[in-house]
Amino acid sequence: MRSFSVGHRLFATVLAIFLAFAVSFIIFQWNREKQYKIDLLESKLQDFNARMDEAIHNMDSLSEPALARYVSRHGMKDMRVTLIDKHGQVVFDNVRKDYEAMTNHANRPEIVQAWKHGAGSAVDRNSRTLRRDFFYSATSFPADSVVIRSALPYNTDLLNILEADQHFLWFALVAILVLTLVLYRFVNRLGTNITKLKIFASRAEHNESLETEDLAAFPDDELGEIAEKIIKIYKRLQSTRREQDVLKRQLTQNIAHELKTPVASIQGYLETILDNPHIDEPTKEQFLQRCYAQSGRLTSLLQDISTLNRMDDAPEMQEFEEVDIAELVRNIQRETSLQLQERQMNFDNQLPSELRLNGSRSLLYSIFRNLTDNAIAYAGTGTTITLKAEKQADRWSFLFSDNGVGVPVEHLSRLFERFYRVDKGRSRKMGGTGLGLAIVKNAVLLHHGSIRVKNSPKGGLVFSFSLSTELNGPSH
Repeated sequence: MRSFSVGHRLFATVLAIFLAFAVSFIIFQWNREKQYKIDLLESKLQDFNARMDEAIHNMDSLSEPALARYVSRHGMKDMRVTLIDKHGQVVFDNVRKDYEAMTNHANRPEIVQAWKHGAGSAVDRNSRTLRRDFFYSATSFPADSVVIRSALPYNTDLLNILEADQHFLWFALVAILVLTLVLYRFVNRLGTNITKLKIFASRAEHNESLETEDLAAFPDDELGEIAEKIIKIYKRLQSTRREQDVLKRQLTQNIAHELKTPVASIQGYLETILDNPHIDEPTKEQFLQRCYAQSGRLTSLLQDISTLNRMDDAPEMQEFEEVDIAELVRNIQRETSLQLQERQMNFDNQLPSELRLNGSRSLLYSIFRNLTDNAIAYAGTGTTITLKAEKQADRWSFLFSDNGVGVPVEHLSRLFERFYRVDKGRSRKMGGTGLGLAIVKNAVLLHHGSIRVKNSPKGGLVFSFSLSTELNGPSH
């Protein structure tokens, strides 16, 4: 047996509650209107009783024919009027005349109420005298020691008077029908969205394709729009995850490739030394020096990979403090002075004597140190490195340039990629890890900045980047 969907169950539940409320309201309104008509009819009968008492006072002679004529002229169709004295005896009745045979009326409900409260009524009470159902309304007149009771038989005329307005009933039924259709339309749309989301969840759980007709279109409403956005976000996340998987595989392959060269060199030199115990000392020392150089390259590579991983996986772990960039760059100048001298290069530092901003000291150092090392390695002998800065609102803009050979245009857009090298053979020979500029870009982004690179018209590379001065923490 097929189970009902969530939409159908919701529709059945809400419809049942709505119908129960609607039927209760109809019954309440029906009874309220019926009671209103009863009260209105009773008011008319009470008014007749009062007018009849007034008429009795104005009669020259109180006789049965005179009372009968008054009832005939002023009473309603089929109305029965009875006068009962304080002892319960009938003294006048326009329908039955055998007063001696009538039973005492003192205990009639409407009579009891009339003597007690001034007026009384009984709806749908059977007359013991006439053996018919009547609507009774009695009024007591203590000054005259009499109760005037008027009554109408339950015939077609009275039922028509007391019948509730059928227009209200039809209006209520039409309203129920319209609201039921609206509810069904809404719940049906909701059920369609839920069904499609259920299909989406099932396919997503089993890694099945989401490009199916079941998920092609949703109802044109807010719920459908939300459901579509959920699926689009999931597809985008899937696409991003696939791209990340590809990048991770490429990164893993690049790391393995980069590690293989120094490891193979170290292993080859050590095997040569072990296989030739009588190798002369100068040659052994040369091989050990080369092993040491390759191990240094391995250390640099692992440090750069670790730095990138920390920026990617836990940027919030970076400690931010106030850093004097001018002092930091002067330290880098001192650290690289020997390399600059060997390559007959100049470092033209045009930063102000004091330039402070809030950031990660180690990452800010990496930015300027990697740019300096990159220029020393590739700008060429006898070139000049120039560093400028300009304050702009809440950030500093930097220009780091050299007047060297530059880079072919087709390589500019990829300079910040991890392990990307313009000249792979020369880069490895220079000892670079291929991660320096990638670290620079990530560190700049972490400081709410941006970076670009281009060739200078006069020759050489120009790196333009900005760093925010008002940081409370790293950018995510």
